[in-house]
Amino acid sequence: MVNILTSGVYFSGFVKDMLCLPRPLSPPLQRITMSGSAALEYGFPSTHSTNAVSVATYVIFILMNHESASSWSNTIFQVVLYWYACSIVLGRLYCGMHGFLDVIIGSLLGCGIGLFQCFFGETFESWFIESESLKPALIIVLAILVLVRIHPEPADDCPCFDDSVACAGVVSGVVLGSWHFHQSGYAWSIPSPATAPFDLGAMGWPKTIMRMMMGVFVVFSWREVMKPTLLRYLPPLFRVIESLGLSLPRKFFINASQYKKVPRLLKDHEVIPSIVELPSLLRSMRHPRRRAVSVGPQSEADAYETLAYREKRRRDSLSASQVSSATASKLSPIRAEANPFDDASQAVDGEGPPLEPLAKSTSRLSEYEDMMGTGLDSIPNSNRNSTIASETPTPSVTFDAKALASDTPSRREQGEKEMFERLQRPRVRYDVEVVTKLIVYAGIGWLAVEINPLLFELVGLGMNWQGPRSG
Repeated sequence: MVNILTSGVYFSGFVKDMLCLPRPLSPPLQRITMSGSAALEYGFPSTHSTNAVSVATYVIFILMNHESASSWSNTIFQVVLYWYACSIVLGRLYCGMHGFLDVIIGSLLGCGIGLFQCFFGETFESWFIESESLKPALIIVLAILVLVRIHPEPADDCPCFDDSVACAGVVSGVVLGSWHFHQSGYAWSIPSPATAPFDLGAMGWPKTIMRMMMGVFVVFSWREVMKPTLLRYLPPLFRVIESLGLSLPRKFFINASQYKKVPRLLKDHEVIPSIVELPSLLRSMRHPRRRAVSVGPQSEADAYETLAYREKRRRDSLSASQVSSATASKLSPIRAEANPFDDASQAVDGEGPPLEPLAKSTSRLSEYEDMMGTGLDSIPNSNRNSTIASETPTPSVTFDAKALASDTPSRREQGEKEMFERLQRPRVRYDVEVVTKLIVYAGIGWLAVEINPLLFELVGLGMNWQGPRSG
Protein backbone atom coordinates (compact mmCIF):
# COMPACT_ATOMS: atom_id res chain seq x y z
CA MET A 1 0.00 0.00 0.00
CA VAL A 2 2.92 2.36 0.68
CA ASN A 3 4.21 1.81 -2.85
CA ILE A 4 0.79 2.57 -4.32
CA LEU A 5 0.18 5.81 -2.43
CA THR A 6 3.69 7.20 -2.83
CA SER A 7 3.72 6.35 -6.55
CA GLY A 8 0.41 8.15 -6.98
CA VAL A 9 1.68 11.28 -5.25
CA TYR A 10 4.99 11.31 -7.14
CA PHE A 11 3.77 10.63 -10.67
CA SER A 12 0.74 12.89 -10.46
CA GLY A 13 2.98 15.65 -9.05
CA PHE A 14 5.49 14.97 -11.84
CA VAL A 15 2.82 15.54 -14.49
CA LYS A 16 1.47 18.60 -12.67
CA ASP A 17 4.84 20.35 -12.59
CA MET A 18 5.66 19.29 -16.15
CA LEU A 19 2.45 20.59 -17.76
CA CYS A 20 1.63 23.40 -15.27
CA LEU A 21 -2.10 23.34 -16.03
CA PRO A 22 -4.12 25.41 -13.53
CA ARG A 23 -7.23 24.42 -11.64
CA PRO A 24 -10.68 25.35 -13.03
CA LEU A 25 -11.19 29.08 -13.27
CA SER A 26 -12.70 30.76 -10.21
CA PRO A 27 -15.04 32.50 -10.77
CA PRO A 28 -17.39 31.23 -12.09
CA LEU A 29 -16.59 28.18 -9.92
CA GLN A 30 -16.55 28.36 -6.13
CA ARG A 31 -13.85 26.22 -4.52
CA ILE A 32 -14.52 24.31 -1.34
CA THR A 33 -11.37 23.25 0.49
CA MET A 34 -10.07 22.74 4.02
CA SER A 35 -6.41 23.06 2.98
CA GLY A 36 -4.78 26.27 1.89
CA SER A 37 -1.74 24.56 0.36
CA ALA A 38 -3.85 22.37 -1.95
CA ALA A 39 -4.96 25.42 -3.94
CA LEU A 40 -1.32 26.30 -4.62
CA GLU A 41 -0.83 23.15 -6.69
CA TYR A 42 -1.69 22.74 -10.35
CA GLY A 43 -4.89 20.94 -11.27
CA PHE A 44 -3.93 18.33 -13.87
CA PRO A 45 -4.11 15.48 -12.99
CA SER A 46 -6.02 15.00 -9.73
CA THR A 47 -3.82 13.37 -7.07
CA HIS A 48 -6.87 12.56 -4.92
CA SER A 49 -8.44 10.68 -7.82
CA THR A 50 -5.16 8.87 -8.53
CA ASN A 51 -4.76 7.60 -4.97
CA ALA A 52 -8.43 6.73 -4.46
CA VAL A 53 -8.67 4.70 -7.67
CA SER A 54 -5.29 2.99 -7.18
CA VAL A 55 -6.18 1.83 -3.66
CA ALA A 56 -9.65 0.68 -4.73
CA THR A 57 -8.23 -1.18 -7.75
CA TYR A 58 -5.64 -3.01 -5.68
CA VAL A 59 -7.98 -4.03 -2.84
CA ILE A 60 -10.78 -5.08 -5.21
CA PHE A 61 -8.27 -7.23 -7.11
CA ILE A 62 -7.30 -8.95 -3.84
CA LEU A 63 -10.95 -9.48 -2.88
CA MET A 64 -11.84 -10.95 -6.27
CA ASN A 65 -9.02 -13.49 -5.98
CA HIS A 66 -9.69 -14.32 -2.33
CA GLU A 67 -11.17 -17.65 -1.29
CA SER A 68 -14.27 -15.83 0.01
CA ALA A 69 -14.90 -14.06 -3.30
CA SER A 70 -18.45 -15.41 -3.54
CA SER A 71 -19.51 -14.42 0.00
CA TRP A 72 -21.89 -11.56 0.77
CA SER A 73 -19.36 -9.78 2.96
CA ASN A 74 -16.82 -9.78 0.15
CA THR A 75 -19.38 -8.34 -2.28
CA ILE A 76 -20.42 -5.63 0.19
CA PHE A 77 -16.80 -4.70 0.75
CA GLN A 78 -16.25 -4.36 -2.99
CA VAL A 79 -19.32 -2.13 -3.29
CA VAL A 80 -17.98 0.07 -0.49
CA LEU A 81 -14.66 0.41 -2.34
CA TYR A 82 -16.42 1.40 -5.58
CA TRP A 83 -18.41 3.97 -3.63
CA TYR A 84 -15.24 5.26 -1.97
CA ALA A 85 -13.45 5.82 -5.26
CA CYS A 86 -16.46 7.42 -6.96
CA SER A 87 -17.13 9.71 -3.99
CA ILE A 88 -13.55 11.02 -4.04
CA VAL A 89 -13.54 11.57 -7.81
CA LEU A 90 -16.96 13.26 -7.91
CA GLY A 91 -16.13 15.18 -4.74
CA ARG A 92 -13.18 16.87 -6.44
CA LEU A 93 -15.56 18.06 -9.16
CA TYR A 94 -18.16 19.21 -6.65
CA CYS A 95 -15.56 21.15 -4.65
CA GLY A 96 -14.45 22.98 -7.78
CA MET A 97 -10.84 21.83 -7.35
CA HIS A 98 -10.64 19.87 -10.63
CA GLY A 99 -12.23 19.61 -14.04
CA PHE A 100 -13.46 16.46 -15.79
CA LEU A 101 -10.17 15.87 -17.63
CA ASP A 102 -8.23 16.22 -14.37
CA VAL A 103 -10.15 13.46 -12.60
CA ILE A 104 -10.37 11.22 -15.69
CA ILE A 105 -6.62 11.21 -16.30
CA GLY A 106 -5.96 10.97 -12.56
CA SER A 107 -8.25 7.94 -12.33
CA LEU A 108 -6.55 6.27 -15.30
CA LEU A 109 -3.15 6.90 -13.72
CA GLY A 110 -4.39 5.43 -10.44
CA CYS A 111 -5.82 2.40 -12.21
CA GLY A 112 -2.47 1.81 -13.92
CA ILE A 113 -0.56 2.06 -10.64
CA GLY A 114 -3.00 -0.29 -8.91
CA LEU A 115 -2.81 -2.89 -11.69
CA PHE A 116 0.99 -2.74 -11.72
CA GLN A 117 1.01 -3.51 -8.01
CA CYS A 118 -1.50 -6.33 -8.54
CA PHE A 119 0.52 -8.15 -11.20
CA PHE A 120 4.13 -7.20 -10.47
CA GLY A 121 4.21 -5.87 -6.90
CA GLU A 122 4.83 -9.19 -5.15
CA THR A 123 7.58 -10.19 -7.57
CA PHE A 124 9.24 -6.80 -7.27
CA GLU A 125 9.22 -6.86 -3.47
CA SER A 126 10.55 -10.42 -3.31
CA TRP A 127 13.39 -9.44 -5.66
CA PHE A 128 15.00 -6.97 -3.27
CA ILE A 129 13.75 -8.22 0.14
CA GLU A 130 14.74 -11.89 -0.23
CA SER A 131 18.06 -11.11 -1.90
CA GLU A 132 21.11 -11.93 0.21
CA SER A 133 22.88 -8.92 -1.27
CA LEU A 134 22.09 -5.29 -0.53
CA LYS A 135 22.64 -4.41 -4.18
CA PRO A 136 18.97 -4.63 -5.35
CA ALA A 137 17.83 -2.36 -2.51
CA LEU A 138 20.59 0.15 -3.28
CA ILE A 139 19.63 0.13 -6.95
CA ILE A 140 16.06 1.03 -6.01
CA VAL A 141 17.20 3.83 -3.70
CA LEU A 142 19.49 5.19 -6.42
CA ALA A 143 16.61 5.11 -8.92
CA ILE A 144 14.45 7.02 -6.42
CA LEU A 145 17.12 9.70 -6.03
CA VAL A 146 17.31 10.02 -9.81
CA LEU A 147 13.54 10.49 -9.95
CA VAL A 148 13.82 13.25 -7.36
CA ARG A 149 16.53 14.95 -9.39
CA ILE A 150 14.64 14.84 -12.70
CA HIS A 151 11.38 16.07 -11.19
CA PRO A 152 10.29 18.96 -13.44
CA GLU A 153 10.68 22.52 -12.23
CA PRO A 154 7.27 24.24 -12.41
CA ALA A 155 6.59 27.64 -13.92
CA ASP A 156 5.19 28.86 -10.58
CA ASP A 157 6.06 28.15 -6.96
CA CYS A 158 4.17 24.87 -6.48
CA PRO A 159 4.50 22.55 -3.43
CA CYS A 160 4.16 19.33 -5.48
CA PHE A 161 7.92 18.78 -5.35
CA ASP A 162 7.90 18.82 -1.53
CA ASP A 163 5.31 16.03 -1.46
CA SER A 164 7.29 14.01 -4.01
CA VAL A 165 10.49 14.33 -1.96
CA ALA A 166 8.67 13.20 1.19
CA CYS A 167 7.27 10.15 -0.60
CA ALA A 168 10.68 9.35 -2.09
CA GLY A 169 12.20 9.43 1.38
CA VAL A 170 9.55 7.13 2.84
CA VAL A 171 9.96 4.54 0.07
CA SER A 172 13.77 4.62 0.42
CA GLY A 173 13.50 3.96 4.14
CA VAL A 174 10.93 1.20 3.66
CA VAL A 175 13.10 -0.54 1.04
CA LEU A 176 16.28 -0.50 3.12
CA GLY A 177 14.46 -1.29 6.37
CA SER A 178 12.48 -4.19 4.87
CA TRP A 179 15.61 -5.79 3.44
CA HIS A 180 17.53 -5.48 6.71
CA PHE A 181 14.56 -6.64 8.83
CA HIS A 182 14.16 -9.73 6.67
CA GLN A 183 17.87 -10.53 6.98
CA SER A 184 17.73 -10.16 10.79
CA GLY A 185 15.58 -13.26 11.17
CA TYR A 186 12.98 -11.56 13.40
CA ALA A 187 10.54 -10.84 10.59
CA TRP A 188 7.76 -13.15 9.47
CA SER A 189 7.58 -14.44 5.93
CA ILE A 190 3.79 -14.85 6.09
CA PRO A 191 1.81 -13.37 4.40
CA SER A 192 4.77 -11.64 2.71
CA PRO A 193 8.51 -11.26 3.37
CA ALA A 194 9.59 -8.78 6.07
CA THR A 195 6.20 -8.81 7.79
CA ALA A 196 6.23 -7.27 11.28
CA PRO A 197 5.17 -9.85 13.93
CA PHE A 198 1.58 -9.11 14.90
CA ASP A 199 -1.43 -11.18 15.92
CA LEU A 200 -4.44 -9.37 17.31
CA GLY A 201 -5.93 -12.56 18.75
CA ALA A 202 -2.77 -13.37 20.67
CA MET A 203 -2.01 -9.83 21.94
CA GLY A 204 -5.46 -8.31 22.39
CA TRP A 205 -6.64 -4.73 22.00
CA PRO A 206 -4.82 -3.15 25.00
CA LYS A 207 -1.40 -4.15 23.66
CA THR A 208 -2.37 -3.14 20.14
CA ILE A 209 -3.43 0.36 21.22
CA MET A 210 -0.25 0.76 23.26
CA ARG A 211 1.80 -0.30 20.21
CA MET A 212 0.09 2.34 18.09
CA MET A 213 0.68 5.08 20.66
CA MET A 214 4.31 4.12 21.11
CA GLY A 215 4.89 3.92 17.36
CA VAL A 216 3.44 7.39 16.79
CA PHE A 217 5.53 8.79 19.65
CA VAL A 218 8.75 7.33 18.21
CA VAL A 219 8.01 8.75 14.73
CA PHE A 220 7.23 12.23 16.03
CA SER A 221 10.28 12.19 18.31
CA TRP A 222 12.54 11.27 15.39
CA ARG A 223 11.16 14.12 13.33
CA GLU A 224 11.35 16.67 16.12
CA VAL A 225 15.02 15.82 16.78
CA MET A 226 16.40 15.21 13.29
CA LYS A 227 14.77 18.03 11.36
CA PRO A 228 16.16 20.98 13.38
CA THR A 229 19.52 19.19 13.69
CA LEU A 230 19.89 18.79 9.94
CA LEU A 231 18.66 22.30 9.21
CA ARG A 232 21.31 23.63 11.56
CA TYR A 233 24.35 21.64 10.42
CA LEU A 234 23.71 21.13 6.70
CA PRO A 235 23.91 24.78 5.49
CA PRO A 236 27.72 25.10 6.12
CA LEU A 237 28.26 21.86 4.20
CA PHE A 238 26.08 23.13 1.35
CA ARG A 239 28.08 26.37 1.20
CA VAL A 240 31.28 24.38 0.78
CA ILE A 241 29.68 22.29 -1.95
CA GLU A 242 28.39 25.43 -3.65
CA SER A 243 31.84 27.03 -3.54
CA LEU A 244 33.22 24.00 -5.37
CA GLY A 245 30.61 24.41 -8.08
CA LEU A 246 28.98 21.08 -7.26
CA SER A 247 25.60 22.36 -6.06
CA LEU A 248 22.42 21.42 -7.86
CA PRO A 249 20.33 24.59 -7.74
CA ARG A 250 16.58 24.31 -8.02
CA LYS A 251 14.09 27.01 -8.86
CA PHE A 252 12.26 28.63 -5.91
CA PHE A 253 14.83 27.27 -3.40
CA ILE A 254 17.32 29.69 -1.83
CA ASN A 255 20.96 28.62 -2.04
CA ALA A 256 22.92 28.28 1.21
CA SER A 257 25.21 31.19 0.28
CA GLN A 258 22.20 33.55 0.35
CA TYR A 259 21.14 32.97 3.98
CA LYS A 260 22.82 32.58 7.36
CA LYS A 261 20.49 30.11 9.04
CA VAL A 262 17.16 28.39 8.50
CA PRO A 263 14.27 29.46 10.78
CA ARG A 264 13.47 26.83 13.37
CA LEU A 265 9.72 26.62 12.77
CA LEU A 266 8.96 25.65 9.19
CA LYS A 267 5.62 24.47 7.88
CA ASP A 268 5.90 21.13 6.08
CA HIS A 269 2.76 21.72 3.99
CA GLU A 270 0.81 19.68 6.52
CA VAL A 271 2.45 16.34 5.59
CA ILE A 272 3.09 15.50 9.26
CA PRO A 273 2.19 18.06 11.92
CA SER A 274 4.60 19.05 14.67
CA ILE A 275 4.14 17.81 18.25
CA VAL A 276 3.22 21.33 19.36
CA GLU A 277 0.39 21.30 16.79
CA LEU A 278 -1.19 18.10 18.10
CA PRO A 279 -3.50 19.79 20.67
CA SER A 280 -4.97 22.12 18.04
CA LEU A 281 -5.26 19.15 15.66
CA LEU A 282 -7.25 17.19 18.24
CA ARG A 283 -9.48 20.19 18.91
CA SER A 284 -10.19 20.56 15.21
CA MET A 285 -11.19 16.88 15.08
CA ARG A 286 -13.66 17.38 17.94
CA HIS A 287 -14.92 20.67 16.48
CA PRO A 288 -14.42 20.48 12.70
CA ARG A 289 -13.87 23.74 10.88
CA ARG A 290 -16.50 25.05 8.55
CA ARG A 291 -15.66 24.43 4.95
CA ALA A 292 -14.06 27.43 3.27
CA VAL A 293 -15.76 28.58 0.08
CA SER A 294 -13.22 30.53 -1.97
CA VAL A 295 -13.83 32.71 -5.00
CA GLY A 296 -11.06 34.16 -7.09
CA PRO A 297 -7.41 33.30 -7.80
CA GLN A 298 -5.53 31.51 -5.02
CA SER A 299 -2.20 30.81 -6.75
CA GLU A 300 -0.02 32.43 -9.39
CA ALA A 301 -1.26 29.93 -11.96
CA ASP A 302 -4.84 30.94 -11.14
CA ALA A 303 -3.94 34.62 -11.45
CA TYR A 304 -2.33 34.25 -14.88
CA GLU A 305 -5.30 32.21 -16.09
CA THR A 306 -7.69 34.86 -14.75
CA LEU A 307 -5.77 37.67 -16.44
CA ALA A 308 -5.77 35.85 -19.78
CA TYR A 309 -9.50 35.19 -19.52
CA ARG A 310 -10.17 38.77 -18.43
CA GLU A 311 -8.16 40.19 -21.35
CA LYS A 312 -10.08 38.03 -23.82
CA ARG A 313 -13.43 39.14 -22.43
CA ARG A 314 -12.29 42.76 -22.39
CA ARG A 315 -11.43 42.62 -26.09
CA ASP A 316 -14.71 40.89 -26.86
CA SER A 317 -16.54 43.60 -24.90
CA LEU A 318 -14.74 46.36 -26.79
CA SER A 319 -15.59 44.75 -30.12
CA ALA A 320 -19.22 44.31 -29.11
CA SER A 321 -19.38 47.93 -27.93
CA GLN A 322 -18.02 49.22 -31.23
CA VAL A 323 -20.51 47.12 -33.22
CA SER A 324 -23.40 48.34 -31.04
CA SER A 325 -22.36 51.97 -31.47
CA ALA A 326 -22.17 51.61 -35.25
CA THR A 327 -25.56 49.91 -35.37
CA ALA A 328 -27.14 52.56 -33.16
CA SER A 329 -25.80 55.38 -35.34
CA LYS A 330 -27.36 53.78 -38.41
CA LEU A 331 -30.75 53.32 -36.75
CA SER A 332 -30.93 56.78 -35.14
CA PRO A 333 -32.53 58.54 -38.18
CA ILE A 334 -35.22 55.88 -38.37
CA ARG A 335 -35.91 56.13 -34.64
CA ALA A 336 -36.21 59.92 -34.92
CA GLU A 337 -39.06 59.59 -37.46
CA ALA A 338 -40.96 57.11 -35.32
CA ASN A 339 -43.70 58.09 -32.87
CA PRO A 340 -42.02 58.90 -29.51
CA PHE A 341 -45.02 57.47 -27.63
CA ASP A 342 -44.84 54.00 -29.27
CA ASP A 343 -42.39 52.52 -26.77
CA ALA A 344 -44.33 53.83 -23.81
CA SER A 345 -47.66 52.49 -25.08
CA GLN A 346 -46.09 49.09 -25.80
CA ALA A 347 -44.59 49.00 -22.34
CA VAL A 348 -47.94 49.74 -20.73
CA ASP A 349 -49.68 47.08 -22.80
CA GLY A 350 -46.99 44.56 -21.87
CA GLU A 351 -46.09 43.97 -25.53
CA GLY A 352 -42.82 45.89 -25.69
CA PRO A 353 -39.69 46.48 -23.66
CA PRO A 354 -40.04 48.26 -20.32
CA LEU A 355 -39.12 51.91 -20.02
CA GLU A 356 -35.97 51.08 -18.00
CA PRO A 357 -34.58 47.79 -16.67
CA LEU A 358 -34.82 46.99 -13.00
CA ALA A 359 -31.54 47.06 -11.09
CA LYS A 360 -30.36 43.60 -10.18
CA SER A 361 -28.82 42.73 -6.84
CA THR A 362 -26.09 40.18 -7.15
CA SER A 363 -23.78 38.38 -4.79
CA ARG A 364 -20.10 39.13 -4.39
CA LEU A 365 -19.43 36.20 -6.70
CA SER A 366 -21.50 37.77 -9.51
CA GLU A 367 -19.75 41.08 -8.93
CA TYR A 368 -16.36 39.46 -9.35
CA GLU A 369 -17.57 37.61 -12.44
CA ASP A 370 -18.69 40.87 -14.02
CA MET A 371 -15.32 42.43 -13.25
CA MET A 372 -13.54 39.51 -14.87
CA GLY A 373 -15.82 39.45 -17.87
CA THR A 374 -15.39 43.14 -18.76
CA GLY A 375 -11.83 43.47 -17.57
CA LEU A 376 -12.79 46.38 -15.30
CA ASP A 377 -11.54 46.58 -11.73
CA SER A 378 -14.72 48.17 -10.37
CA ILE A 379 -15.07 46.32 -7.09
CA PRO A 380 -14.34 48.43 -4.01
CA ASN A 381 -11.51 47.30 -1.76
CA SER A 382 -13.90 46.49 1.07
CA ASN A 383 -15.50 43.77 -1.01
CA ARG A 384 -12.27 42.10 -2.13
CA ASN A 385 -12.16 38.88 -0.18
CA SER A 386 -11.16 35.52 -1.61
CA THR A 387 -12.97 33.53 1.10
CA ILE A 388 -16.75 33.87 1.08
CA ALA A 389 -18.40 33.04 4.40
CA SER A 390 -21.81 34.31 3.35
CA GLU A 391 -23.14 35.96 0.25
CA THR A 392 -24.72 39.39 0.76
CA PRO A 393 -26.54 41.36 -1.95
CA THR A 394 -24.34 44.06 -3.45
CA PRO A 395 -24.86 46.33 -6.44
CA SER A 396 -23.91 44.76 -9.72
CA VAL A 397 -21.02 45.99 -11.80
CA THR A 398 -22.42 47.82 -14.80
CA PHE A 399 -20.94 47.62 -18.27
CA ASP A 400 -21.14 50.62 -20.55
CA ALA A 401 -19.09 52.65 -22.98
CA LYS A 402 -18.05 55.15 -20.33
CA ALA A 403 -16.61 52.41 -18.15
CA LEU A 404 -14.69 50.98 -21.09
CA ALA A 405 -13.28 54.41 -21.86
CA SER A 406 -11.87 54.64 -18.32
CA ASP A 407 -10.29 51.16 -18.58
CA THR A 408 -6.74 52.41 -19.11
CA PRO A 409 -3.58 50.27 -19.20
CA SER A 410 -2.37 51.86 -15.96
CA ARG A 411 -5.64 50.92 -14.26
CA ARG A 412 -5.40 47.34 -15.47
CA GLU A 413 -1.77 47.16 -14.31
CA GLN A 414 -2.79 48.39 -10.87
CA GLY A 415 -5.55 45.77 -10.72
CA GLU A 416 -3.11 43.02 -11.68
CA LYS A 417 -0.67 44.16 -8.99
CA GLU A 418 -3.39 44.10 -6.33
CA MET A 419 -4.48 40.63 -7.48
CA PHE A 420 -1.00 39.16 -7.02
CA GLU A 421 -0.63 40.88 -3.65
CA ARG A 422 -3.75 39.09 -2.36
CA LEU A 423 -2.51 35.63 -3.33
CA GLN A 424 -1.54 33.05 -0.72
CA ARG A 425 2.12 32.40 -1.43
CA PRO A 426 4.18 29.37 -0.39
CA ARG A 427 6.71 30.05 2.31
CA VAL A 428 10.38 30.65 1.55
CA ARG A 429 12.18 27.37 0.97
CA TYR A 430 15.86 26.58 1.43
CA ASP A 431 18.12 24.23 -0.53
CA VAL A 432 18.97 22.12 2.54
CA GLU A 433 15.31 21.22 2.99
CA VAL A 434 15.40 18.71 0.13
CA VAL A 435 18.12 16.57 1.74
CA THR A 436 16.59 17.16 5.17
CA LYS A 437 13.22 15.92 4.02
CA LEU A 438 14.75 12.87 2.33
CA ILE A 439 16.64 11.86 5.49
CA VAL A 440 13.79 12.55 7.91
CA TYR A 441 11.18 10.67 5.91
CA ALA A 442 13.56 7.83 5.07
CA GLY A 443 14.03 7.45 8.82
CA ILE A 444 10.26 7.41 9.31
CA GLY A 445 9.93 4.61 6.77
CA TRP A 446 12.74 2.62 8.40
CA LEU A 447 11.26 3.13 11.86
CA ALA A 448 7.89 1.85 10.71
CA VAL A 449 9.10 -1.39 9.13
CA GLU A 450 11.98 -2.45 11.40
CA ILE A 451 12.89 -0.29 14.41
CA ASN A 452 9.41 -0.04 15.92
CA PRO A 453 8.66 -3.80 15.64
CA LEU A 454 11.96 -4.55 17.42
CA LEU A 455 11.19 -1.97 20.11
CA PHE A 456 7.78 -3.56 20.66
CA GLU A 457 9.45 -6.90 21.32
CA LEU A 458 11.96 -5.36 23.72
CA VAL A 459 9.33 -3.59 25.86
CA GLY A 460 6.92 -6.54 25.94
CA LEU A 461 4.40 -5.30 23.36
CA GLY A 462 5.29 -7.86 20.72
CA MET A 463 4.85 -11.55 20.08
CA ASN A 464 7.75 -12.58 22.38
CA TRP A 465 9.82 -13.55 19.34
CA GLN A 466 7.26 -16.21 18.34
CA GLY A 467 6.47 -17.14 14.78
CA PRO A 468 3.03 -16.88 13.14
CA ARG A 469 0.37 -19.36 14.23
CA SER A 470 -0.51 -22.02 11.67
CA GLY A 471 -4.04 -22.11 10.31
